[in-house]
Amino acid sequence: MVRVKPFAAIRPPKDMTTEVAAPPYDVLNSEEAKKMAGEKSLLHITKPEIDFDPMISDHDQAVYDKAVENFKAWQEKGWLVRDSKPCYYVYAQTMGERTQYGLVLCAHTDDYANGIIKKHELTRKDKEDDRMIHVRIQNANIEPVFFSYKDNEELNAIVAKAASGKSEFSFVDENGFGHELWVIDDDAVIARITELFTSSVDAFYVADGHHRTAAAARVGAEKKSQNPAHTGDEEYNFFMAVCFPESQLKIIDYNRVVKDLNGLTEEQFLAALAEDFDVTVTSEASACCGTPAMPYSPKGLHNFSMYLGKKWYSLTAKAGRYDDTDPIGVLDVTILSNLVLDRILGIKDLRTDKRIDFVGGIRGLGELSRRVDSGEMKVAFALYPVSMKQLIDIADSGNIMPPKTTWFEPKLRSGLAIHTLD
Repeated sequence: MVRVKPFAAIRPPKDMTTEVAAPPYDVLNSEEAKKMAGEKSLLHITKPEIDFDPMISDHDQAVYDKAVENFKAWQEKGWLVRDSKPCYYVYAQTMGERTQYGLVLCAHTDDYANGIIKKHELTRKDKEDDRMIHVRIQNANIEPVFFSYKDNEELNAIVAKAASGKSEFSFVDENGFGHELWVIDDDAVIARITELFTSSVDAFYVADGHHRTAAAARVGAEKKSQNPAHTGDEEYNFFMAVCFPESQLKIIDYNRVVKDLNGLTEEQFLAALAEDFDVTVTSEASACCGTPAMPYSPKGLHNFSMYLGKKWYSLTAKAGRYDDTDPIGVLDVTILSNLVLDRILGIKDLRTDKRIDFVGGIRGLGELSRRVDSGEMKVAFALYPVSMKQLIDIADSGNIMPPKTTWFEPKLRSGLAIHTLD
């Protein structure tokens, strides 16, 4: 079972929440962050390179030093204030008609080391190292990781009851997504939440934040090695997560665009596709009046959409070209990678090949056609989204999904709660 605890969050006063809260560090590039950041924005702490003119590398020691300086200053100015006691927090996100309710809590680094916190993606050491530096220098988890767990009726009821009361704040961000937070400070309820997780929830599943999770675990191990009196209960053994029940989460598509056809003409490429797919043109641009082709969205598993030469296509994988009994082989990202990206286009490693790029489904199919029509890319593929059941089955089996398989939206807003390691 998982090990959790409440914590005394450092967070903005109610009337400053919208000024301090910010998108996650990896959603904006430095130039975008500089334009967006107001005086009190957490971006000055998570992306402090924006405070330099001209901007310098975000890996420069001066940038790390600025992050520490700003975090301290935000607390001294009262823009970030620590709660008076350890609490749990309910964080709701609304996207369109759908709202998901997560518990903000501290998970234990040993659970990651022991495989109770389960991952579905590989991490890159350079990105782990960067996140580890930030945790170490701040002695804090400035941004949370995003976990899921299998539904528990009593936990769902506790969260629903908390969310029926008056919230600390409620706001809508620049993307139109709603954010709301409630504090659970009743000692009996806190104790029951802890008991339910430790007795009834057998695993956490990393939805988003594999590198931050790995970095937190590495910092915990580092501090453990430096403490001869280590017990496992020290605050540095814990890191901040927002945990959502499986039933409330929805994965959206994560699509691919490719720079060239590996030396093939469009006709040769289509002929090669026809060996493994039923290929149908669904729409094409009008030559006479410049009307663009109507985008085609995949209709189910093993059906793909493709944009090439101002036409949208439906590609349906033929029977026998994939293994429905293999949790990895059944994934559409695997089918596309094996039968198209690798076999036809010669793209062997999705993590390193510069000829391929990835586009989150939140940006829509129009972004795929735009990048092809601009000449930046030659062909685009849209995939049917992975399900939460597929993610959990793969994580439970100890397997790893191909890179860039899952896209969760909305992203967790940073700055609503911060956890310190002391």
